[in-house]
Amino acid sequence: MAPPLLALRGVCKRYGAVRALVDVDLEIRAGEVVALVGENAAGKSTLVKVISGVDAADRGMIAWQGRTVRIGRPYDAQTLGIATVYQDLSLCENLDGVGNVFLGREIHRLGILDEVEMERRTLELMDTLGLGTPDVRAPVASLSGVQRQTVAISRSLLGEPRLLLLDEPTASLGLDQIARLFDVIEHLRDGGLGVLLISHNMGDIKAIADQVAVLRLGRNNGVFDVNTTSQEQITSAVIGASDNAMAHRTTM
Repeated sequence: MAPPLLALRGVCKRYGAVRALVDVDLEIRAGEVVALVGENAAGKSTLVKVISGVDAADRGMIAWQGRTVRIGRPYDAQTLGIATVYQDLSLCENLDGVGNVFLGREIHRLGILDEVEMERRTLELMDTLGLGTPDVRAPVASLSGVQRQTVAISRSLLGEPRLLLLDEPTASLGLDQIARLFDVIEHLRDGGLGVLLISHNMGDIKAIADQVAVLRLGRNNGVFDVNTTSQEQITSAVIGASDNAMAHRTTM
């Protein structure tokens, strides 16, 4: 079997006296959706920051396709092929869709911005997603929730990543929009991307994830196969209500 796309072993992160992550392990394989769940302050956001290079781990090993790597800044993650879509989407409200997708990666021709090519590629990316193509020249501030999500995901896919981190992607979407977003995630998974999905919604997790990794108080508290594990078992691991949560853990 090929090595995982991303593997974390014994990752630790401390902020002053607070131990945010303690000996955390995680694996994500190509063509797999892994949901990361846990209560507030469980360490989910910190783990995403470590993987995306916002905050470097204090200790532990990170491997990319079987090779040990160091992710100390966002550039390191992007170079490997890791892209992140944050819950707030981190869009520039005053720019249009094209400006947001190509922000910091503008295309120039003969020293002049190639607006035509950037618009063409933006439309191409959005058409591929199938969420519906917004007016790419309208200010992002005027777009709906799913349209903004389309812009953010299109931006993340511009560099052809191998691993996509999605932080609470359904938080501001309606049911129809969530269904369309799940179609996009399935399309990306079928295309060989690894996806790490951070969510509080157990229904979303059961609908789209292959594996569920539970964090509790900064530590692993189980890795579960969605198809063979009940929602109640996963919830018990999240809240620490069951002593046998680790019994359902798969071998990492």
